[in-house]
Amino acid sequence: MNIKNFLLHGNLVLLISIGLFLGILLGLFLPEIAIQVGVLGELFLSALKAAAPILVFLLIISSITNHKTGQKTSIKSVLLLYLLGTFLAALIAVASSFLFPSTITLKTDNTTELLPPSGILEVIRDVLFKIVDNPVNAILNQNFIGILAWAIGIGYFMRKASDSTKLIFSDLSDAVIFIIRVIIRFAPIGIFGLVASAIATTGPKTLLEYLHVIMVLVGTMLFVALVINPLIVFWKIRRNPYPLVFTCLKDSGITAFFTRSSAANVPVNLALAKKLKLNEDTYSVSIPLGATINMEGAAVTITVLTLAAVHTLGIDVDLPTAILLSVISALGACGASGVPGGSLLLIPVACSLFNIPTDTAMLVVGVGMTISVIQDSMETALNSSTDILFTAAACIADEKKDLKSQ
Repeated sequence: MNIKNFLLHGNLVLLISIGLFLGILLGLFLPEIAIQVGVLGELFLSALKAAAPILVFLLIISSITNHKTGQKTSIKSVLLLYLLGTFLAALIAVASSFLFPSTITLKTDNTTELLPPSGILEVIRDVLFKIVDNPVNAILNQNFIGILAWAIGIGYFMRKASDSTKLIFSDLSDAVIFIIRVIIRFAPIGIFGLVASAIATTGPKTLLEYLHVIMVLVGTMLFVALVINPLIVFWKIRRNPYPLVFTCLKDSGITAFFTRSSAANVPVNLALAKKLKLNEDTYSVSIPLGATINMEGAAVTITVLTLAAVHTLGIDVDLPTAILLSVISALGACGASGVPGGSLLLIPVACSLFNIPTDTAMLVVGVGMTISVIQDSMETALNSSTDILFTAAACIADEKKDLKSQ
């Protein structure tokens, strides 16, 4: 394979690792040059910043609009588990972030005055005004709360639209996803510039910050996979959940870890569902749907990185605001599917709760991209293995209920 094909079609994980390594070397040994190449990182973040509002808007509309209703299956039980699991994952991420607070170096503009909310009432007031913002204005000003609200509203009321209308939104969403995929191909170059500039400016301290964030993310996701999910499954099936949990992690999670794509792991989950002899009418719908809306790992990522920015900027967060952040992270996570690093692009949604400027939020996205070699693999493994786990739990519970009623 020649260099051009390698750069355009090569393993993105390997390319990001190379960019990260070269950025560290340049930042340590040639700091003056490293500061100059920081413009590559700024260009990469600017491209993401331009695409993020449209991506969030169209992804969520398409996801809700194309959700099918009316099937006589266990799908309602599965959906309940998906939503419950995603919310609890975000809540656990909040707890982890307070127990092990992360701070990250952000090159913020000192002339920008940050106005953190004084409490939950001010947060709710700000959220309400952002919700009723003009949708065009919300996209132009990157008001992600307004974008999220309008996308949910439009998607919900268009569920009964004609198939051709739904197809338009699906095609538009696919087009933006393709643009994002092109931008993501430049991630190794962008990360090279970001890391080189950060290390040249702050020294090796930045690497320790990244390592801490990775440990919080990985630790939280493992806790969700090995404690929270088993508790949810036990509540549903009333028996030892760990044989099922470990089967799903082994047969689905490991594959998803290396493919880093919930969509690519759908055939694996379908095969596992068949092996477990689940209701085909249920899993044929819930597995593809789960790859779209069941995003425990994404909720963890959004929450942990948002609170890292909050801790860095010295913003106080009370308990009600933290719970509201969990709700916003869970809702945002549902729109994170189909795009490499899609959860990272939804961090500005959560950051807007704390009046953190979009420019600053995109710096957090850059940090997420830097650690994505590990973060995205763990996130996808948790997301995809949970799709089949909750589908199996719902099917088993409904089978037991049917046997009792006979």
